[in-house]
Amino acid sequence: MTIHPEIAKILATLPAPDGSPLNPEAMRAGEAAQVPPLDQRLPLHAVEDATAVTPSGEVPVRIYTPAEADSYDLLVYFHGGAFFLGSLDTHDHVARSLAKETGHKVISVGYRLAPEAVFPAGLDDCYGVVRWVAEQGSSLSWNGKNLAIAGDSSGGNFVAAVAAKAHDDGFDRITHQVLFYPSLDLDFDVDRYPSLRENAEGYGLETAGLKPFNSFYLGSGADPADPLVSPIKRGDLAGLPAALVITAEHDPLRDEGELYGRRLNEAGVDATVSRYQGANHGFVQNFAWIPEFYRAFEETGEFLNARAGQ
Repeated sequence: MTIHPEIAKILATLPAPDGSPLNPEAMRAGEAAQVPPLDQRLPLHAVEDATAVTPSGEVPVRIYTPAEADSYDLLVYFHGGAFFLGSLDTHDHVARSLAKETGHKVISVGYRLAPEAVFPAGLDDCYGVVRWVAEQGSSLSWNGKNLAIAGDSSGGNFVAAVAAKAHDDGFDRITHQVLFYPSLDLDFDVDRYPSLRENAEGYGLETAGLKPFNSFYLGSGADPADPLVSPIKRGDLAGLPAALVITAEHDPLRDEGELYGRRLNEAGVDATVSRYQGANHGFVQNFAWIPEFYRAFEETGEFLNARAGQ
């Protein structure tokens, strides 16, 4: 299927990459300028900022309560942004939609970013918040059932890595993992996955841009051979939480996400892979206003609620 026409319109307005060095500060400022005012965001019962006290330090979080209730399932969300972009604000709309469509209380994590914070700072923050959420269950009105983790792109990388760390530590409270077009292999050899060549150019995220975008993370000490950096390299996936992996047809990272889903199934993990036709990388963040792509949030809700407490 060709790229969705509404996405094609936006892609046609983007300037061609000119090879100039990336400027994290300028790119972050550009993202922040695009954040809509509060009165234009999806309304929920409550949204509040808080601080999670973790072994890696104090981590800012934002807690989204979808509706008034006595108790809730919980979902911890890690935003995307190639490990150096993204914030609680830039992905606020994603967290709100997740809360609305899942009925879960969502805790979004403002983890530290590369290159200022070296590996594994961001990963440690995400894992620390998940442990904090479990410990603070009563104050969060947790019903003791679902404790899911979800993330998009590099946030999906953190989902897989956190699930692995938790398993290895014997922390068994995570019930589900949801990965939206995850970046799971930071070895960018173009011959590793057909999608790196099939979707190399013209769809927003380009294969040639993967190394520069991830250079801040890799330059901070993240080794692509480390399974906590490239979770697809983990040898044994048995015992990990049930998974929903959502991929985009026109995404260089499509095949590594789908391979993760297949390998989970082969390891005996209940895993569903759902490819969105006509979509590109980032569609959950950038194009969820298109009904067929907003469906990703609804599918997440169906996945979590069909397996509540499992």
